[in-house]
Amino acid sequence: MRSWTDTLRFAFQPVVNLTTGAVAALEVLARPETGDVLAEARRDPELDGRLAVLAVRTAAHRETLLPLHVNVFAGTLADLGGLTPLHHAVREAGRLPWEVTVDVGPPYTHVPRQALLEAVAELRGQGFRISADGVGEGDVPLRLLVDMSPDLVKLDASLLARPSAVRAMRTLCDELGALLCVEGVETELQYGAALSAGAQLGQGVLFAPPSRLPAAEVYVPPRSPGHPAPPRSGPSVREFVRPAALLPATASAGQVRALLTGSPEVSGVLLVDREGVPFRSVHRSRFLLSMSGRYGHALYADRPAAKLGDPPRTVGVDATAWEVLDVVAVGSRDRTSDDVAVVDRQGRCVGVVRLADLIRALSETRVEEAAGLNPLTRLPGSDAITGEVDRRVAEGRTFALSWLDVDHFKQVNDGAGFAAGDELIRSVGRVLQQAAAGTARVGHIGGDDFLVLADPEELTPLAAAVLDAPWTAGGRPVTLSLATVVCAPGSVRDHREAAACLAPLKKAAKALGGASWVVGRAGVPGYETLRGAGSGPGTGSSSGTEAASAGYAVAEPGMS
Repeated sequence: MRSWTDTLRFAFQPVVNLTTGAVAALEVLARPETGDVLAEARRDPELDGRLAVLAVRTAAHRETLLPLHVNVFAGTLADLGGLTPLHHAVREAGRLPWEVTVDVGPPYTHVPRQALLEAVAELRGQGFRISADGVGEGDVPLRLLVDMSPDLVKLDASLLARPSAVRAMRTLCDELGALLCVEGVETELQYGAALSAGAQLGQGVLFAPPSRLPAAEVYVPPRSPGHPAPPRSGPSVREFVRPAALLPATASAGQVRALLTGSPEVSGVLLVDREGVPFRSVHRSRFLLSMSGRYGHALYADRPAAKLGDPPRTVGVDATAWEVLDVVAVGSRDRTSDDVAVVDRQGRCVGVVRLADLIRALSETRVEEAAGLNPLTRLPGSDAITGEVDRRVAEGRTFALSWLDVDHFKQVNDGAGFAAGDELIRSVGRVLQQAAAGTARVGHIGGDDFLVLADPEELTPLAAAVLDAPWTAGGRPVTLSLATVVCAPGSVRDHREAAACLAPLKKAAKALGGASWVVGRAGVPGYETLRGAGSGPGTGSSSGTEAASAGYAVAEPGMS
């Protein structure tokens, strides 16, 4: 009688790094030729556990070096605990537990919460990584997601239609120390939306469909100007991690040679101890050069490969790309091309980063920044500021968005000449840039209009710097107007709503005489006049102290 395993096949689908375009891992998917073994596995934890074991053994037969993702239902974990047979299967296959991510999938309804969390903790103790699968379309409670503290969150592509939700999930992932993966990506538009929303990994038929053989190549659309590289302020090293070729610290030089000659894409091998902590780094070219000498193979083949390795260079998973470059810079010049090992909080290797990937991405960033600068002031344009507004909205931060411009600028240009007008704009830009401190960002959106994004408490000295200065153009006195909207968490959904709240405040500031400053709060009627002669409609008071007592986190410039 034929067993159900006789009609069961497995397929491999790549998990793709959206920044580098490299395959970060392979998900092993059960594909029965007849029947619905997955529906049975949902009801039978023992069967589900056996499927996970078979997935690992199938991958071992394919001799792939890539990290693996293995699917397990949440109910299975709660019922069986730490999946000891899976741990044994991984070791028997010659793999290390931290090379395997357990994708915990729905349904979660009626799954004993404490039993599930204890099973997740046991798996993590064995060295496995944990992924929360099916988020967005599944039924995982947010509290449970936080308590699981997964290493990876897999988000359904249907949520890309709600970018704010994806950005909010990216913020949560950053808090949890997790990566964000969008699965089910089918179109280039979805790929672009995933990039824009902050996803670091992707999966779907756009990159490569599931196949019986592990995919050697995947399709990644070219990055368009609308989806720029990560900001120069410090892209995370997580965005550049590639799978590491790992061998035990006791591996012989012959074993390393066999791995390198059989895998031409591997640039080096990391030797790790039993806990997965890097012990030695073996660089491909230097190692093979040593082995290819006249007596190289005879001398080294049966000796420990560690003798031909170097101390590993490591960075933590929370490091930035710039910190990786610092690590490379202080090392020996002949190790410039060595991979840098990325380690988790326990010191275990989670992958490597290549210098070429970092330089390429950071160069793209500099080009994008240069293209977005205003040619007159060399300040960023509106895109940089509005993008930062959206990030702060997604992070649930209170922020103040301000609009500054020159009063009657057309008359200034007509009377003093455009050269004097240009010099005035450059001077205002310089003062704003010098006064911006902390998290404040300044942008020049064109003409005499500037945007300032800051924490509310950063506004007072900045406003004083621009409003107290004696501005002139061609000997003519000039005044400036400043309008500010303070946005509390939940008061606006994105930069468009913040800008809409700011527009009437700008109009009110322009209606006042002399240097003026009005402040409003998103979602709250009216505004406060902190500077300016006269009053406009909706003005509540002209006192900075009263404005502060009304809940605005700003005070009149010059007041203590």
